[in-house]
Parts: sequence; structure tokens; C-alpha cells
Amino acid sequence: MITGKRVRLRAVNSEDLPAFTSWLNDPEVTRNITIYYPLSQDMEDAWFKDMLTHPVEERPLAIEIASGKSWKLVGDMSFLNFDQHERSAEIGIFIGDKSAWDKGYGTEAMQLMVNYGFANLNLNRIYLRVFETNPRGMRCYEKAGFQHEGRQRQAHFQDGKYIDVLMMSILKSEWKFNEMKEGKA
Repeated sequence: MITGKRVRLRAVNSEDLPAFTSWLNDPEVTRNITIYYPLSQDMEDAWFKDMLTHPVEERPLAIEIASGKSWKLVGDMSFLNFDQHERSAEIGIFIGDKSAWDKGYGTEAMQLMVNYGFANLNLNRIYLRVFETNPRGMRCYEKAGFQHEGRQRQAHFQDGKYIDVLMMSILKSEWKFNEMKEGKA
């Protein structure tokens, strides 16, 4: 378990799947991630079984927030597209529980995961893709220390038009200056 001040990351388990299925069928939630079709519980169950065959560092982690004396599931995140030679990986996140939006939980979760990637997985570069229509996501990633590094023009089709996909990344050498690393976050 990876624990911060208000957020903790833990292994996803089968009890989480009904919440994921509900969230991933909400168009407002999936607007900023690449889920295009409705998902059934059977599809999510099959995803979970397949995910258990992946290397542990590529398995998603559940995002939970402190809720009184317990923890509340609000989303998940993971590293993917590991490149062992380059020591890089892509990171993805979604907060499905809309009551947790705009409260800084995504930023804290991102900081925890980036720290884990650099400190425990020996990554040198962590990158992500974000739709140009997702200012909430961009703000979150910038607060977590990511820098803009490129633009894939008209790389995603959404709402009847093509939009740009922005590339952002953070390097291990940049992270040591981040407040999370210094214990201030």
C-alpha cells in the first residue's frame, strides 16, 4: 500500500469491479479517457482476470480517499508501456467518483505514483497523454510536476471532430526538486 496524507493506493481487487463498471459507463467520466463503448460487468471481470497475468508493476492500483475512519474507492491508476531499456513508462489515471473531482485527490495520487515509479521502480521518465479538452487533467499533471513536451495534432476523435493530444512528462532528475520528495506535500 502507498499512503499519502488524504489518498492511498492499493491493489485492485474483484470487489472494486462493480464501481469501475458503473464509472466506465458514465459518459462524463469517460470523456477524458479512451473508453469508447459501454462495458458490461462480464467484460470488466474478464479485464480483471487478464490484468492478473501482467507484471505486478503494470497492474492498476485503486485510488482511495480518507473518509472518516475508513477509506473510499474513487478511481484507479497504473503504469503501462514499460520500456526497461529506457527506464520509462506511461502513467494513466481516472477518478470515477465525481464527488471526488476538483479536490486535489488526483494530484496527490499522481505524486504518490510518480514517487513510487522513481524511488521503487527505478524509472527515469514518466509520461502521459492528455486531451486538449481536459484542462482539469492538465492542471493536475502540472501540479504534480509534469511538463508539456509535445502535441499530437488531431490524434483523437471526440464529439464529431478531431482534437489534439498533448504529451507531458517528468524526469527523475526533476522530481528531486518536487515538494513531495522533500516531504512537504
